[in-house]
Amino acid sequence: MSTTTAGGPAPVPPAARRPDEPPRVRTRRSVTGTRRVIAAAFLLPALVLLGALVVYPIVYSVYRSFLDQSGTGFAGLDNYKALFTDDTIRTAVQNNAIWVVFAPTVATALGLIFAVLTERIRWGTAFKLIVFMPMAISMLAAGIIFRLVYDQAPERGVANAVAVGVHDTFAASSGFPKAHPLPVHPLKAGGGGSFVTKEPVRAGEPVRLPLVGVAPAKMPDGARPAKAVTAADGRITGTAWLDFTKGGGGKPNVVDPKELGLDGITVEAVRDGKVVASATAGADGVFTLPASADGAQIRLPAENFREPYNGVDWLGPSLVTPGIIGSYVWMWAGFAMVLIAAGLAGLPRELLEAARVDGANEWQVFRRITVPMLAPVLAVVLVTLMINVLKIFDLVFIIAPGSSQDDANVLALQLYRSSFGTDADLGVGSAIAVLLLLLVIPVMLFNIRRMRREGRR
Repeated sequence: MSTTTAGGPAPVPPAARRPDEPPRVRTRRSVTGTRRVIAAAFLLPALVLLGALVVYPIVYSVYRSFLDQSGTGFAGLDNYKALFTDDTIRTAVQNNAIWVVFAPTVATALGLIFAVLTERIRWGTAFKLIVFMPMAISMLAAGIIFRLVYDQAPERGVANAVAVGVHDTFAASSGFPKAHPLPVHPLKAGGGGSFVTKEPVRAGEPVRLPLVGVAPAKMPDGARPAKAVTAADGRITGTAWLDFTKGGGGKPNVVDPKELGLDGITVEAVRDGKVVASATAGADGVFTLPASADGAQIRLPAENFREPYNGVDWLGPSLVTPGIIGSYVWMWAGFAMVLIAAGLAGLPRELLEAARVDGANEWQVFRRITVPMLAPVLAVVLVTLMINVLKIFDLVFIIAPGSSQDDANVLALQLYRSSFGTDADLGVGSAIAVLLLLLVIPVMLFNIRRMRREGRR
């Protein structure tokens, strides 16, 4: 059996050749070349797919970006000029900048907070599972969910249901937002949404304050059939009621048996522009004012007819982008939390305990030791989310209504809108695609360099 000498050729074993055949020598170069051929054969299918699905589309997009809308004429840099002169595309660029700055930062910060706070609690694993669960939902499903969450109607939209609930806790809404008098009623508009009597009232004469415009089903729960009052010496008495008989019938300005009192409506006596007395009508609509109201006009202040608070216009022009970013953070904060928690589990505990023994409080340990040691993991999460938000499309397309889609526009959505449809301009669409590629490349290069530095360690 022959042995291989260091650096020299290795003779082929005798069993592998004929007796009369001279010894064959296999060099290291031939072995390396064979391995390269085998490696190339295995890589060839992947390279073909990579070229067909990645390289060719990139090259063709760059080429198409220099052509006009029809694709037959050379447009030069006109398509790229449109990226910075067209208002719609410029809004998309600005919104992408907002996304890149805020969405990854907020998601990473929340992930860090969740990972640190749940490290020591017994039910931390269950909490992490709940926070990570939105990652299992597709962007399409998440968009549909948040389109409902941000619905303007409080009975459907969770966000506005909460907003209305909090608002009404501190400022009760009016009970009669649509109420108003008829021309035949003894009331007229008093300015600012209020109504006043056409004539001053006198003590001993009953006052009638009829209104219409309130559906019987919307009346206060405690409202009872209105009661026609009689004259009271020295005082002003009256009835405020809904002058409408369900099913028809009844007479205007007359308290009919089936008509309900305006329970809780506020009544004021006004003389020379000043309120001299006020009262609140009971369940049957009856109210009483003191003798000081004699000769004054009775006013129903505008607070009785204030429109109810309907919450925030989450999908309006001013809040649609922050609202969609909120839905993105809901989905991706769990991703950030899981990666950061994995990095946190690998930190040397003796270093953290030594800092605590030396007198550092938890905030100092977090700020001066935990965060600096987690910097590589935080960089991975931040860069990954930055690349992700540059391509954001699904959430914006689904959540933003048609009236606000221009205000929520981003580059990926504008790429779709410019490239498809009856008025498509593939030249501008290709220019947007090239711009997106140029924005992603620096982030990818940073990530590659960081990974190489980590590998050398």
